[in-house]
Amino acid sequence: MRIGIVFDDSLDRTDGVQQYIKTVGRWFQDDGHVVHYLVGESDPSLNADLTIHSMTKNFKVSGNQNKLTLPLPANKEKIRKILYDQEYDVLHMQLPYNPLMSGRVIKEAHEDTRIVGTYHIVGATWFESYGSKLLSLAQSHTLKQFDKIVSVSGAAKEFSAKYFGIETDIIPNAVDLSAFESGSKIAKFSDGKQNILFLNRLVKRKGCEHLINAVHWLDNRGLFNDRRLIIAGKGPLRAKLELLAKQHGLGEKVIFEGFIPENEKSDYLTTADLAVYPSTGGESFGIVLIEAMANGTLTLGGNNPGYSTVLGGQPQLLVDPTDTAKFAKRIDSLLNDKSQARKLIAWQTKEVKKYDIEVVGKQLMKLYQG
Repeated sequence: MRIGIVFDDSLDRTDGVQQYIKTVGRWFQDDGHVVHYLVGESDPSLNADLTIHSMTKNFKVSGNQNKLTLPLPANKEKIRKILYDQEYDVLHMQLPYNPLMSGRVIKEAHEDTRIVGTYHIVGATWFESYGSKLLSLAQSHTLKQFDKIVSVSGAAKEFSAKYFGIETDIIPNAVDLSAFESGSKIAKFSDGKQNILFLNRLVKRKGCEHLINAVHWLDNRGLFNDRRLIIAGKGPLRAKLELLAKQHGLGEKVIFEGFIPENEKSDYLTTADLAVYPSTGGESFGIVLIEAMANGTLTLGGNNPGYSTVLGGQPQLLVDPTDTAKFAKRIDSLLNDKSQARKLIAWQTKEVKKYDIEVVGKQLMKLYQG
């Protein structure tokens, strides 16, 4: 089968949708299918094992309490040539999409090409929610050309129905579980202290500020003396977060590691006694949770609709990050109660198997085949 995965944003970024489509595409490639990426402005050298068609220039914007890029109008002749030359059996669109790039690909698609979509987002604020409503009007014509659309979670399914008028089934995000089976503890953090890990982008909705405040709450009560917070990630809030940790007098109890490459994620997760993802909203799923669970790391998430999709089976793994005292006490409880931790990790290990690409990939192939 010849598969075109279409996405308006750059493939160079490491956000959840990019991780999803790379995982899906590589799995189909390994299964013998031809997979191409029709994406926004991207550097093919950063993903040398993938066939990438950079369709247009992109410009940076802020949206959903995050940084992203939007495409400039894609050249219709370039789209026609690629679609004519490649003769894709399936175009897999990532929703919501921009009419000026993905929308044009849909319009130019051959009538025999099956068009399917995966809906990914949940709005963090009213602005994104009603912006989605306006975007749905611009997409109304091309949406009629889809053969099938699915959502990555119940939260995304509800959002797509409310703001886009799209009724969808659910096929969840996927992770290659085998990539998280061989992590080794990092020597400099293996000194007997308990390690709490934040491994995510340093943007507002990911909630790292709330985590630092919770650590400060514990430290003021003498409950963080043999513990350490490792913050691994990059983003526009790094300087602000470093200043906050300094103002709280946390010193070397909070370590900023910067951006962590994909091949080092498992080592950091293996080093952690607890991985914490205190996102306050705007999450449709939570690939970061799945990665930590796949690694066998006890995982605590912010109680938002997307993360609840993943961790809702164990409510003690969800917390309101804005309630500093409650957040801090939950961290302390999970680190202190070894029996509870073993039971929760056993549940995570069983639960995460349904998100393995070997399972989700087969579901997507059925979607592709119709």
